[in-house]
Amino acid sequence: MTQAEMTELLQRGVNHAPLSGSLKFDSGDDGVIILEDQTVSNVDRDADCTIKITAANLAKLIKGKLNPMTGVVTGKLKVSGDARIALKLGELLKA
Repeated sequence: MTQAEMTELLQRGVNHAPLSGSLKFDSGDDGVIILEDQTVSNVDRDADCTIKITAANLAKLIKGKLNPMTGVVTGKLKVSGDARIALKLGELLKA
């Protein structure tokens, strides 16, 4: 799954369940995806909550193949900042 495809799917999610605050998926050299309110961007900037995750694992997360809590426990994703925003991912990913 390309970054553009992931961005598009996440846009559908925030259209369904807007975030209050900002959330950044940081995939290192593979880029970033930032969600805020009802917008999704690939322009890197600070966010209220950052999830460090590989692009491959982000694709699995978006497709529902990786449970967010399992990802944290197994070290496949690392959350920093306001974790309450990360907890809203479940609703957003249902879209």
